[in-house]
Amino acid sequence: MPVYNYKALNKQGKTVAGVVEADTPRDARTRLRSQGLLPVDLSEERAKGSLLRAPRLFRSRAEAETATFTRQLATLVKSGIPVADGLRVLIEQAENTGLGRAIMDIHEQVLQGSSLADALARHPRYFSDLYVNMVRSGEESGNLDIVLDRIAEYLRRRHRLASKIQATMAYPLVVIFFGTAIVIFLLTFVVPRIANFLEQAQKKVPLPTHILMILSRYLSQYWYVFIIALALMVILVRLFVSTETGRRVKDRLLLSLPIVGPLFRKTAISRFALTFSTLLKSGLPALKGLEIVGKVVDNVVLEETIQQIHDRIIEGADISTPLKQSGVFPPVVGYMIAIGERSGRLEEVLDRIAEAYDEEVEIAAQKLMALLEPIFIVILAIVVGFIVMSIIIPILDLSKIR
Repeated sequence: MPVYNYKALNKQGKTVAGVVEADTPRDARTRLRSQGLLPVDLSEERAKGSLLRAPRLFRSRAEAETATFTRQLATLVKSGIPVADGLRVLIEQAENTGLGRAIMDIHEQVLQGSSLADALARHPRYFSDLYVNMVRSGEESGNLDIVLDRIAEYLRRRHRLASKIQATMAYPLVVIFFGTAIVIFLLTFVVPRIANFLEQAQKKVPLPTHILMILSRYLSQYWYVFIIALALMVILVRLFVSTETGRRVKDRLLLSLPIVGPLFRKTAISRFALTFSTLLKSGLPALKGLEIVGKVVDNVVLEETIQQIHDRIIEGADISTPLKQSGVFPPVVGYMIAIGERSGRLEEVLDRIAEAYDEEVEIAAQKLMALLEPIFIVILAIVVGFIVMSIIIPILDLSKIR
């Protein structure tokens, strides 16, 4: 959703500034007027191109900034400082970033009488439904400082888990990048020169060398066709994945893959347990917690499963029974949750599940790294070896004739 910087006049006639999120400038002005503000100037905040091209990277950085903000605000509120004063302190040390401008707007809304949760809800880029609902629960129960601490811990643990996954995937991507660069260099610079030499010698080349020369010729002359085809393929895949059907196909594929599937499944279960536990500790009802958790697991298959569990609970079932019957969650998770429900210690059991699966994710990531490393090295060695041998064999034959 676009973000707009605004200057407006409040009911006292004073000029105020801030940011507002809306689909169009017209919606932004309507939202400002509903808050008792008269827009004077409105301009869209332009995101940097790198952020537009890498939304997941931006989301990771935004979550890290939000976690730091939450931890600092929790410390200030714990010290007895009012929320509005705490926000003003954080504004003074905030950098001129999107979050810094969001804090300015939140501070302005709180001064005008809005609750902290309502002010946070205006900036979904940084504060999710989970975050807003937990803050609202903390405000209503009078335990805002405790809830903020729990949110900060939740964001820290989630960021740590995401970092492990990113670190695991970084190595294969680096190997693929440099391996592709080496192959392209050989096909576009080395092979054409060898091909010219062999053509001048009028030497009949072996079939592998002939195939390599054809690939090299097409890649050198029609390189832009390959780039356009690759770009179109990426665009079509992204468009397909953006649809409901495409997202379901992608998520089912991720969970069923033989190597990375278990890693994604364990990550989603850990996120489910950690989020659900945090929400229950903050005083949210189980049904409301499940509604929010379904949006956090980031997998449509698990989201549908959680929604089915939610519907079964409304019909009178407990949490563990539909969870065990889903076939998506391992049976041990269902049995542990059943024990937690019977003992009245569900939050504690969910915390243990999250910790256990965090460890399993780390072990699975290490195993995946140990497996992928030799696979990529062997594939790269085969490709480069084929190119080198296809070049060397005709040269050796030519030297024997001479």
